[in-house]
Amino acid sequence: MKINATEIRIGMILEYKNDLWEVLKTNHVKPGKGGAFAQVEMKSLTKNTKLNERFRSSETVEKASLEEVKHNFLYSDEKDYYFMNPKSFEQINLNKNILGDKGKILTEDIEVIINFHDDKPLNVVLPNQVSCKVMTTDAALKGQTVSSSYKPAILDNDINIQVPPFIESGDTIVFDTRTMEYIRKI
Repeated sequence: MKINATEIRIGMILEYKNDLWEVLKTNHVKPGKGGAFAQVEMKSLTKNTKLNERFRSSETVEKASLEEVKHNFLYSDEKDYYFMNPKSFEQINLNKNILGDKGKILTEDIEVIINFHDDKPLNVVLPNQVSCKVMTTDAALKGQTVSSSYKPAILDNDINIQVPPFIESGDTIVFDTRTMEYIRKI
């Protein structure tokens, strides 16, 4: 399916240069001189390489036709994650390299969407927001609240994110899985 370059969003899978690419970052720029364009950073799903490409706003790109199937995460071993389709009870396993560090977000029975292209699993789409417990964080320093400063925190799944100064160890927070940023305290 052809889409306009201005419609490219993070997480989309594009068919470009005879390969499948996942969009990591996109920035729409309208310079004072010349036409508008989209600066897109993509990662190849087959070769695991990155590519920065600039598309004029008048260009079209091919969005990959994917089959999205809901799955529940079951467990993991040294090299794979295991998922089950809740409708057919069919199980599949995916290499840990597909998810990378975001695999730490997976908890038992979390619902994810697995994208298939030609019956081959390509990537895993996590829920947009996940709640976790803060295991350790630095103490807030007095006077630091004047500016919007953040401090590092380690969550119960060993993920490091930046949190506001009022968050303490033991608090439960919600964070965005796409940007790995703090959203709110529960």
